[in-house]
Amino acid sequence: MMAVTEDHVLEELKKVIDPELFVNIVDLGLIYAVNLSDSETEGQQDVQIDMTMTSPMCPAGPQLIGNSKQVVSALEEVGEVEVKIVMDPPWTPDRMTEDARDHLGIF
Repeated sequence: MMAVTEDHVLEELKKVIDPELFVNIVDLGLIYAVNLSDSETEGQQDVQIDMTMTSPMCPAGPQLIGNSKQVVSALEEVGEVEVKIVMDPPWTPDRMTEDARDHLGIF
């Protein structure tokens, strides 16, 4: 079994699409940090994800958190998954990738 990496987790998180903007949460810049630590289960790693929302009252928040946990938990090498919402620093469109900007028509 391969050890999970931050890049592997980010690739899985690209499967989580914001239901209002139709762009994945990684390209939107909502993922601030992915931290890996040894799990109590041998051969697995626990994952802590720090993510934000486009606004503090984002109606899609609970869905995005749940979907994030679901896709990362599905990885064989992953034990516990914790998604922590952080609002500092606040999200801005500057955090989006070029692909996301193009998709949303932001230049």
